[in-house]
Amino acid sequence: MPAPERIPAGRLSPMEPLAEPAGPEAAPAAPQEPVGSLPPELLAEGELTVRGQIPDASNAVLYCTVEHDGRSAACVYKPVAGERPLWDFPDGTLAQREVAAYEVSRACGWDLVPTTVLRDGPYGTGMVQEWIAPPGDADEAPELLALVAEDEPAPGWKAVGRAEIGAGRTALLVHADDPRLRRLAVLDAVINNGDRKGGHLLPGAGGAFFAIDHGVTFNSADKLRTLLWGWAGEPLPDEALEVLHGLKAALADGAPLAARLAELITDAELAALRARVEGLLSSGRHPEPSGEWPAIPWPPV
Repeated sequence: MPAPERIPAGRLSPMEPLAEPAGPEAAPAAPQEPVGSLPPELLAEGELTVRGQIPDASNAVLYCTVEHDGRSAACVYKPVAGERPLWDFPDGTLAQREVAAYEVSRACGWDLVPTTVLRDGPYGTGMVQEWIAPPGDADEAPELLALVAEDEPAPGWKAVGRAEIGAGRTALLVHADDPRLRRLAVLDAVINNGDRKGGHLLPGAGGAFFAIDHGVTFNSADKLRTLLWGWAGEPLPDEALEVLHGLKAALADGAPLAARLAELITDAELAALRARVEGLLSSGRHPEPSGEWPAIPWPPV
């Protein structure tokens, strides 16, 4: 059933800027939390108010505010009831996978995934995630992906492959040789991300960087599809190897992270996660496309 049909109609409006309190008796607005440092308790325990629906998403994505103990923040709420069934993922599990990706990202110490929790909301249980607004200054949002006419990437860029751009023409798809993207490429290999698109890369204020949309992850079969293939086959940096060793320990039986993930993904998927970490440590290299699964997500943005 399409996502819009699984959300009660007539109670949502297109996303609009939040209205400021009006009138002399209006209560002062709760202070906004700094972007990228949202405590999970605010998202998990705060009062969740739906403000609108984000259009053009494959699943229901609702823009909300959350308030708790005088603090407030903007957030995204993806109810399980609005998830579109997928042939290769069990129904109603995408929200848990989003939370699992956040837990693994936090365990890596890279904090690439915005604060994400699983909770009840106006349309039932769902994923609630910190809203990442674009930086006010365009200069703070560096270019991360590009199509170029050259056959080889310029210094500071990594080649992904050639892409059709219409009228029988092609261009070289490149991504920045950026340490933040490289960390994300490692994280995606760990969580087996089947849908790393350009639109999921969000620069934040002050040079911050985040990645969103992690519902299609943690499958026990190889599903890695990404635009970040520029380092394929290259040795992993020392930082990544150190993080992977720490993650291996955190995934051991009885460890807190392993126990938390066991609540969110299946035993087989947890075993496959451990195997992927072991495989990366054994090879010491970024993975390469398997050839058994489309390597690039479609559409790529």
